[in-house]
Formats: sequence, C-alpha cells, structure tokens
Amino acid sequence: MEISTLFSILLLSLLSGVTTIIGVVLAYWFNKSKRAVVIGIGFSTGMMLMLSLFELIPQAYSIVGIKALFGVFLGFIVLFLLHILIPHSHMVHNPKSVLTEVSILVAVGIMLHDLPEGFALASGYLINQKLGIFTALIIALHNIPEQFAMAVPLVMLRKKHLLFRIAILAMLAEPIGAMFGVFAVNLAPMLKPYLLAFAAGSMIFVSIDELWPLARRLKEPFEFFLGITIGVGIFLLLGTFF
Repeated sequence: MEISTLFSILLLSLLSGVTTIIGVVLAYWFNKSKRAVVIGIGFSTGMMLMLSLFELIPQAYSIVGIKALFGVFLGFIVLFLLHILIPHSHMVHNPKSVLTEVSILVAVGIMLHDLPEGFALASGYLINQKLGIFTALIIALHNIPEQFAMAVPLVMLRKKHLLFRIAILAMLAEPIGAMFGVFAVNLAPMLKPYLLAFAAGSMIFVSIDELWPLARRLKEPFEFFLGITIGVGIFLLLGTFF
C-alpha cells in the first residue's frame, strides 16, 4: 500500500474524530435540554443507518453480490458478542454514577461504538476513494450529536477532567479502527467488500442496541424522529455531491 493512501486514511479518521470536540462544546451550551439530546441521538441514528444501508452494503453487494450479506451478518454478530463479553456502559444512562470504575466502562462503550466507524472508513476508502471521503464526512457529522449526548451528564456533574479524557479516547478510537481496517485489507485484499459489509453490520448493531433504546428511555419520540429526519435529509443532500 502506498504511503500516501495510508496517510489519507489516517488524516480522514483524525478529522472525523475532531468533531468530538464540537459535541462537547455543544454539551456546555445545551446541557439542560433533554430534547436536544434526543434530537442528537435521532440524527446520529439516521446518519449511521443511511450510511450502512444505502452506501456501504450496496457497494459491497456490487462487488460480491448476495454474499455481502454474510459480512453484514458477521459484523452484527461480532459486535453483539463483544457487547456481551466486554463490560461497558454509557454515562447518559445513569448520570449520577461518577465513580472511576464507571468512567472506565463508559470509555470502553465509546471504543465499541467508534472502532467500527474507523474500520468502515478505511475499508470504504480502499475500495473507492470517494466512498471513503463520503464515509468520513458522514461519520464526522454523526459524531457531533453522539458525543454531545455522551458529554451532557458529565457537564452537568462538572466532571471536566473526566470529560476531557473520554473525549480524547473517542478521538483516538476511529484512527485505531481505521488502522485495523488497513491491516485487515493488507492481510487479505480479496476480502475488501466483505470487510466493508462487516463494518456496516457492526454499525447497524450500534444503532439498534444503543442509540434507539436510549432515545426510548428518554421518552421524547417526536424529537427522536425529528432528529432522524434531519439526519436522513442531510445525508441525502451530501450524497448529491458524491
């Protein structure tokens, strides 16, 4: 693999991670608005599902046909097993939990979310550069409300140092996931479309297992579907440029 390709993937993954900071800043401005949190979760869910269902899976299908669904299924199952086997949590579920042990579980949960995104970015870029850039852009936009939802409870509890550490971890998770993707493609180049489908399956699992149930617990269905609508609309608008 050319150094320029590796550098481009790493740069894109870092740029998408930088939007984490925007999410944290927004949490300081709107930390008392549950509606804003739910809209953000809906936005993230819409973006992630649209990217997986209408970009990553079709691209993989165009290369290997129906066999791409095997990669989607495998990605879904693998992340499902990781969520069972690896203890993790999300601070927004229990904003009164501020122990160090809980903060570590939150960090692990963020890693489980963000690693597949970096993996998807790298797999997409190595198949089609435009797809990789579009994936990075969608992930970057998706990260803003996702990290906003993560940061709100910590902002309300005035845990700035903990918030800063978790934000840094979130920023690093996607480059790490991207490097895993590069390594996997280099190890078995013929598996590129399957790896892309695998990333799509894992991202679909995140939406179903974490984002959607979280929105239901916050009991703001209109705001959630409003967020989804905004996310889908922006996705379709950006798609006209790629």
